[in-house]
Order: sequence, then C-alpha cells, then structure tokens
Amino acid sequence: MAPRDVVRVGAVGLRTRPARALLSALGIAIGIAAMVAVVGISSSSREQLDRQLAALGTNLLTVSPGQTIEGENAELPAEAEAMIGRIGPVTAVSATGRVGGAKVYRSDRIPKVETNGLTVLAARTSLPPTVGATLRGGAWLNGITGRYPAAVLGSAAAERLGIGRASPQVEILVGGEQFTVIGVLDPVALAPELDTAVLIGWEIATDAFRFDGRPTTVYTRSRDSQVEAVRAVLAATANPRAPGDVSVSRPSDALAARQAADATLNGLLLGLGAVALLVGGVGVANTMVISVLERRAEIGLRRSLGATRGQIRVQFLAESLLLSALGGVGGVLLGIAVTSGYAAYQSWPAVVPAWATAGALAATVLIGGVAGLYPAIRAARLSPTEALAAP
Repeated sequence: MAPRDVVRVGAVGLRTRPARALLSALGIAIGIAAMVAVVGISSSSREQLDRQLAALGTNLLTVSPGQTIEGENAELPAEAEAMIGRIGPVTAVSATGRVGGAKVYRSDRIPKVETNGLTVLAARTSLPPTVGATLRGGAWLNGITGRYPAAVLGSAAAERLGIGRASPQVEILVGGEQFTVIGVLDPVALAPELDTAVLIGWEIATDAFRFDGRPTTVYTRSRDSQVEAVRAVLAATANPRAPGDVSVSRPSDALAARQAADATLNGLLLGLGAVALLVGGVGVANTMVISVLERRAEIGLRRSLGATRGQIRVQFLAESLLLSALGGVGGVLLGIAVTSGYAAYQSWPAVVPAWATAGALAATVLIGGVAGLYPAIRAARLSPTEALAAP
C-alpha cells in the first residue's frame, strides 16, 4: 500500500470509534502533558533559581593589586582591564581606580580632619551592570558627565554627607573642587566597597587630580561553566610581567550550590519524564489490544477479501501511531499551557525546553509503535475463519 493509503486505512479505526479514540488519546495526552509540565515547571523554577543565584555573584570575579615579593603594595597595569576583556569566556568587565589624596566634604566649612572615611574612585560607565548596582535616585555617569565635575555617591557615603537625593543644586567638595551629585546608589551587595565611595568619571579624575589611569579593582563576569578556567588565567592576563603580584577573588559559594541544584534537577526531570512516558505507553498498548479483540470480525472480513497479513499488521500499527501522535500533540500543548499558567502564578519566567517538546513527540510516536506492534502482529495472525467465527 502507498503511504497515503496506509494513513487512510489506519485512520479508519479512529473515525469509526471517535469516542474511544478521543478517550484513548486523552489518556496519552495526560501522560505527555504531565511529563512536559513537570519538565517545564522544573525548568522554570531552575531558571528563577539561576537568576537569584546570579544576583549573588556566582560568576563575578574581582582582580586587585596584591603585594610584591618585598612586601610592598603592587599596582595593576593601566591596560589590565582591556587585557582581561579579551579573555573569551569573559562576558563583562569594568574597573574602578582609587584617586589618591582627594578628600570629600559636604562644604568648605567642614573641618579637614572629618573625612568620614570616604574614598574617591574613578569609575567606568560599565560598572553598574557588571557589579549589579542600582540607583536609588538620579543617573549614573555616562560618556558626557564622566568628563565633567559630576559624582555618584554610594549609599553609605550619601548618608554620611547628609544627602538624601541627587539634584543639580546639590554639590560637594572633592579634592577641593565643586562636584554636582547626579546620582545615589543603593547598597551594592556584591561590591560593598562602593557603598563608602564617591564615584567620578575616569576622564575628570585624570584631568583634575592627575589620576594615573591604573585600576585598583577590576570586576569581571564570565560564563558560569568557565568561571574556574577564567580565574586560572586572570592574574597572568592582568599583569603578565608579575602575575604573583595580582590578587584574584575565588568564585562565590553560590556557584557550587547552583551546579549542585542543576545536577539534582536534571536527574529528577529524567526520572519523572520516564515514568510519564511509561504510563502513556501502557495506555496505548491497552487501547490497541482491546481494539484488536473488538474488531476480530472486521479483520476476518478483510482477510477473506484478500488482505494479507502484512496489510493487517500495517493497518493496526498505523492506527497505533496516529493515536499516539494525536495524544502527543495534545499533551505537549496542554503541558505548555500548564507550565505557562503556573509560572505566571509564581512570577517565574516560563521555560519549556525545546528538547522536552521534541522529545515528548518523538517518544510518543516511538512508544506508540512499540506498544502497537504486539496487537498488530496478533491481528495479523488471526485466520479468516477464526476471526469470522468470533462472537
């Protein structure tokens, strides 16, 4: 028979018994939907967990000067930030540089000894997204304001200076120069040293305070799977002449927790998916066996009219595959709907992996073929006289 004839004959049983076919497909769909929903909800939960752990700095590494062999404070080269940015797995890099000798005061009436322990840092415009910093108010430095006397205050620095919000009318003294406060940061959990800092543009720091352009801290973000590899080359990349003079932070403990959670959830997904597919396969096999028993007279009539054993076998196998495919498609759509609804209820990102939907459809057809093989062979073995004599 031609492929189109095989599909048409296989669909006969579904068309003549629509209620039974619908209920059978529904049973398969529920099993597949359960698998897709379990995978989707677990993946959505994992994505939410990954985002929360990423906020804890799982892929954040910092590079800073260490000490020389003689015990003196080392310095990073001015090119350290640019060289680190060339490392393949590094996705973001930024830096700050300490502006030496610059003191910060609310006004010129404050006694010189009351420095409040504040530091002045030259900052790159890419700093906030790299360290996860957010603004309480105002704006961050950009390519224009970074060239002029404008400053962004850390949360503790703003509190100590008595400044509640940024405004063009709010000015402070930085190294004896008037600077306008254009922004105030929220507390930065991943870089607490910024909380007590006054951040100014790299260009104005160089022009007004003779800042030498050497970074004192370089912040890097890397792909999670490559954090350890990046850490291993950071020192040599930042200062090729003296890698021993470079201090590199170790990865966050949250990265290990994230990897352990991913491994556990992957095992859970595979186990639950296998159980759901097994249930669907049993449903298909049960449906097809009952179909053969109910249609013995039909099988006998077709054999009497000249249908071969192979044609009978193909007919029931095609019916099993069509029934499985119908249930699989419905199950995938239902599973996606359940995942999306639950994720929206939990305020999670809705994630249904492509491998889950494709795997569910492929596994459904495979299981349908395997489950329908025995009933198809059994139907083909019935002799015409035996089948017609059946009640």
